[in-house]
Amino acid sequence: MSEQIEGRNAVMEAFRSGKSVDKLYVLDGCQDGPVRSIIREARKHDVILNFVTRERLDQMSQSHAHQGVIAQAAAYEYASVEDILENARKKGEDPFIILLDNIEDPHNLGAIIRTANLAGAHGVIIPKRRASGLTATVAKTSAGALNYTPVAKVTNLGKAMEELKAQGLWFVCADMNGSSMYSLNLKGPIGLVIGNEGEGVSRLIREKCDYIAAIPMKGDIDSLNASVAAGVLAYEIVRQRLQG
Repeated sequence: MSEQIEGRNAVMEAFRSGKSVDKLYVLDGCQDGPVRSIIREARKHDVILNFVTRERLDQMSQSHAHQGVIAQAAAYEYASVEDILENARKKGEDPFIILLDNIEDPHNLGAIIRTANLAGAHGVIIPKRRASGLTATVAKTSAGALNYTPVAKVTNLGKAMEELKAQGLWFVCADMNGSSMYSLNLKGPIGLVIGNEGEGVSRLIREKCDYIAAIPMKGDIDSLNASVAAGVLAYEIVRQRLQG
């Protein structure tokens, strides 16, 4: 599946065929009929819209025939949150979901999806905005895990957490000011929340978590790469699950 789609007919066809479009870039000020129709489709599908200069479109364009519109489509189809819960039900296991709060680096996202698969997580949830989508780079970095681990994209991560809490999940997030991960009971239906590369888990999301887990560190710097932190905490969950 193409990652970048250019030209009015091609972009409109992408929407009509149900392709997962993450972002749409439109020439600022262009208001003719075909472009208005594309913008309507984007809003109907809640796609992130960016109005940009011709210079920006020219820089982005691979075909040099963008006609004022460029869409960025997911390299893989997104799952739903229900698909992830069904994945757990099929395996007869308590749900284990990794939620990512604004992970913007596609290499980190791909690495986390790979870890999620190996740790037995039933899926990954990402927010629609301020986050990497399922690009070709993510797919490559996941080393094939994207073929097996469902990834859902939600408009509001906090609301998704509340809906999952109603279904019995509880949440732990990574933060160096929390309790040692070794002192927490990480068994049962669980959502592991990992924050972005610079700011960590946002305040609103952290307040929705039941536990805050700190990874013990002995070095001279105070934080781990997001994908490494996800791996360390995911495998503490695995260890506790194996103990029964």
